[in-house]
Amino acid sequence: MDPGPRRAAAIFQATLELLAEHGYERLTVEGVAERAGVNKTTIYRWWPSKAALLGAALTHGAPLDLAAPDTGSLRGDLTELVRVLVRLLTTPPASGVAVAAFGAAAGNPELAEYTRGFFADRLARERPVFERAVARGELSPDADPMLLTDLLAGAVWVRAVFRGLPVADDFPEHAVTAVLDGIGRT
Repeated sequence: MDPGPRRAAAIFQATLELLAEHGYERLTVEGVAERAGVNKTTIYRWWPSKAALLGAALTHGAPLDLAAPDTGSLRGDLTELVRVLVRLLTTPPASGVAVAAFGAAAGNPELAEYTRGFFADRLARERPVFERAVARGELSPDADPMLLTDLLAGAVWVRAVFRGLPVADDFPEHAVTAVLDGIGRT
């Protein structure tokens, strides 16, 4: 028996809210069950551990949901992806969720496995951006979509999270230009 979309959504929302409020170490299945208005046995029936529950919430919960843009150009699509990621990493509750979850994954092999699943899901969702760019002749068929997204997402993470610096409105355009055109002298 599936927990049902309404109950699953409530469970995922409660998981991500509590994660943002208290961090991964203080996140408990009991707390999630209480906030979501379900029994903890319901949660354990579908997710065998706190890490499994958080992995599902990250992938299927609303705060970190990203849709692949279709602006008509690779540059436009990548700029929009970066813009959305900047908002995600600088605006609560998503910023607290992302930092707590991915920070905790560094020291927790089980959670790290689930976050790898989250990133694989995101890359699969973004793949049409690269397929369209190849079809339009904007990108070589042998280009590595993961490398491109890692370069751009890494720039946002370093600037916004690790350095704690404000991210200027034109940062997405500059980051995409640096990746697509390079930054050397012409």
